[in-house]
Amino acid sequence: MNENTRTLLLGVSTATLTTVLFKHGFRNVFLQDVRPLNPDAARVVGPAYTLRTIPAREDLDGLDAFLDPAHPQRKGVEDCPPGSVFVIDSRGDASAASAGGILVTRMKMRGLAGVVTDGGFRDSPEIAAMDFPAYHTRPSAPTNLIRHHCVDLNLPIACGGVAIFPGDIMVGDGEGIVCIPAHLADTVAEQGAAQTEYEDFVLSRVQAGHTIRGLYPMTDESNRAHFAAWRAAR
Repeated sequence: MNENTRTLLLGVSTATLTTVLFKHGFRNVFLQDVRPLNPDAARVVGPAYTLRTIPAREDLDGLDAFLDPAHPQRKGVEDCPPGSVFVIDSRGDASAASAGGILVTRMKMRGLAGVVTDGGFRDSPEIAAMDFPAYHTRPSAPTNLIRHHCVDLNLPIACGGVAIFPGDIMVGDGEGIVCIPAHLADTVAEQGAAQTEYEDFVLSRVQAGHTIRGLYPMTDESNRAHFAAWRAAR
């Protein structure tokens, strides 16, 4: 992805991004019930690399399934490009893990930007202690083989109720994860950065005791002069 876009998105909250995307007509972009294990970990920005699962089947999903080097989960961990976000469609089922501490550590060491699932992670206390962005619904100790059959890689999936296509830009902060359609990423980054600057100004005025009337939204023209002066001072 464009490096300037990445830099801009690192400074824009998911809350602001949902508003900017709403202006473009996109309402369903925030992954539901998907939360950071470590809210203090670095923010995540990167293109999606996807893994899709279906319900497990007993004759296919024994422990010997991992002996196959082409097993989609294990192959994906090794093939996901550095800087990407590994996004797992677990069908919202956290009754078994989507991955665990060893695989997440491997992702970190390979230079991935982060990992996201709408299921759960095992070894979650250890993952939460890592300085690596990881998002899930809740802890889940059982192995993925109990509930999840990994099917394919880097195809469109659903995660947290949101359609995610390979290459869409995932942005995460302490509140959650937003998916930006790839073709809008540059525009949304620029607009999000501008909106963030405006909201920082508004917050500074509100903290100083100013009313939100005419300020948020800016319908009082006198506030434009204050905004210009505030920007110049910065």
